[in-house]
Amino acid sequence: MTTPKLAKIERVPDLRGTWPNEAQHFTPWLADNIAELGAALGMDLEMQQIEAPVGGYSLDILATDLGSSRPVIIENQLEATDHSHLGQLLTYAAGFDAEAVVWVTREFRDEHRQALDWLNQRTGEDTQFFGIAVELWRIGDSLPAPHFNVVATPNGWRKESAGRLSGNIFSGASERAQRYGDFFQDLLDVLREKHNFTNDRKAPTRNWVNFSLGIRAVTIGANFTGQKEARVEIYLNDRDGERNFRFLDGLRLQREEIQSQLGVLDWQPLEGKKACRIALTRPGSIDDDDDTLAEIQVWMVDNLLRFKDVFTPRLAELSRQEY
Repeated sequence: MTTPKLAKIERVPDLRGTWPNEAQHFTPWLADNIAELGAALGMDLEMQQIEAPVGGYSLDILATDLGSSRPVIIENQLEATDHSHLGQLLTYAAGFDAEAVVWVTREFRDEHRQALDWLNQRTGEDTQFFGIAVELWRIGDSLPAPHFNVVATPNGWRKESAGRLSGNIFSGASERAQRYGDFFQDLLDVLREKHNFTNDRKAPTRNWVNFSLGIRAVTIGANFTGQKEARVEIYLNDRDGERNFRFLDGLRLQREEIQSQLGVLDWQPLEGKKACRIALTRPGSIDDDDDTLAEIQVWMVDNLLRFKDVFTPRLAELSRQEY
């Protein structure tokens, strides 16, 4: 029998061999690879700003969790954790009124991991603290590969975000919110496990959920409207409202071809919000019976996949034309 030749997996101890300077090399790299960090956290993250000002200080990265539209602050360092960065983290969390706080570092000292655990125990579900140890690994003489090792999470995060929804995850929510949570948890699980569509693991307890298309300020979402309709949509929400309208106009030039693949769509410039929406709707409410909700969920999954296939290349081309 021939003995197989196998390489050895080894950890690269010196991160600065890859990222010599934290501000000039590591932070920009992390910003460019925000989706990989989001995958480790179980979130769909979108970059907002590097070196976001907070008084006389600067937060390394400000991002958004697209699934909940909540701000996520990210502070990183290429050394072991220290008291100074813990203080900065809390200052930035207060400055941005952050609901998700992420500390990325080379190594977590026990006292600082315990501090994050303590904060998660005391702050409740509205503010969540995460600790991530960034590592580099290589096989033989290969290039080093990054790995995000999650070492601190909010109470029950792993349990709540793994697999299907258990009955008590939304125990503090209203009955209607629980129905939304149940519905969208099943939707997330199908999209993540069967279609690799999202990193999100924990559903919101409200009537909508958004996902990333990998294009700045553009999301794809599913929701229930106040008019008892179920909707799948592309949402253009750049702070530069003119960009949203340019993108909408650019897509309208391809309207006939797009609608031949997706059906008749609602093309909405939302003047008051300076945002735009392209949507497909059908009758439906969270108050419908279980069989109807199951049908709506299949409809949402099918059209989210179709929307992604049809709109992503077109939006990517419009984004490239900006530069």
